[in-house]
Amino acid sequence: MNPPSTDPVEPSEPVEPQPSIVVSSATTPRQLGADDRAGQRCGLIAIVGKPNVGKSTLLNALVGQKISITSRKAQTTRHRITGMRTLAETQYVFVDTPGFQTLHANALNRSLNKAVVGAVSDVDLILLVVEAGSFTGADERVLKLLDAKIPTILVANKLDNVHRRGDIAPWLQQMQQRHAFVEFVPMSAKNPKDIERLLGICSKYLPEQPFWYAEDELTDRSEQFLASELVREKLFRLTGDELPYTSTVIIDKFEEEPPARKGQKRLLRIAATIVVERDGHKAMVIGDKGERIKRIGMETRQELEKLADAKVFIELWVKVRSGWADDEARVKSFGYE
Repeated sequence: MNPPSTDPVEPSEPVEPQPSIVVSSATTPRQLGADDRAGQRCGLIAIVGKPNVGKSTLLNALVGQKISITSRKAQTTRHRITGMRTLAETQYVFVDTPGFQTLHANALNRSLNKAVVGAVSDVDLILLVVEAGSFTGADERVLKLLDAKIPTILVANKLDNVHRRGDIAPWLQQMQQRHAFVEFVPMSAKNPKDIERLLGICSKYLPEQPFWYAEDELTDRSEQFLASELVREKLFRLTGDELPYTSTVIIDKFEEEPPARKGQKRLLRIAATIVVERDGHKAMVIGDKGERIKRIGMETRQELEKLADAKVFIELWVKVRSGWADDEARVKSFGYE
């Protein structure tokens, strides 16, 4: 038996009220009756691009709530994540995808690429995210995946990193020759006005049809999934480039207890295993005297309490599974498609 690598992280003191994640209870969009309002627009929008180009940051900004983890490490997003945003008569159903992988041709990356291809095959609109002023071979490989019949908007992200704005106009002219984009949107995902502008542009490409989800729903992913993703985010952020991207997180226990008394919050009890490929990586995750893994647990708990509007008790373990990322059966058992 592998002993726990850290003491359980106790629930924190009460935090300021925050908007909580509203998770869809349905695995498929709901069917609405004939009495639903006419004139509504609703549709699927795929967010695609090479690794580490800002897709998850963009998704969170478009939804208005964090539902997808972010870090500077490539291959952070590993699953197809759906986020919903309803504004007036338009419901946007965004699909965030893993960055299309061109290196490390192992079972994990084959799974990630399958998720990308599946996401772009049956949507109403595609947002191809690239860095403003740049278009690399990796961007080109993603572009080749796109169906020319599906309207595609070129989102030139990270505009705030471009020092000479005059260089953008000739670059956009070059991009016009690469693909029949329906719109070009230079922007920064961190700028609320840019997000509002992009939402307005997307709306006109969505079909007129009733909403698929309740107006307050934000994601189709469960709180258990969000918990595992938050642990992985903190893991990558606190280890930097030291830890290989193949490390993953498995939820062993996720239990919900109702409030003990009126006015109190429900309690989430979570046990999770961080899976690494080498003993040296395990020591790296645990840190000196267990300080790093305690911090991973603490930061995960604090953020999950805000997102889920609950008290959280979490314990973390670390296990070594050498070569798991190139084992098809184990990749599937760890929850990858």
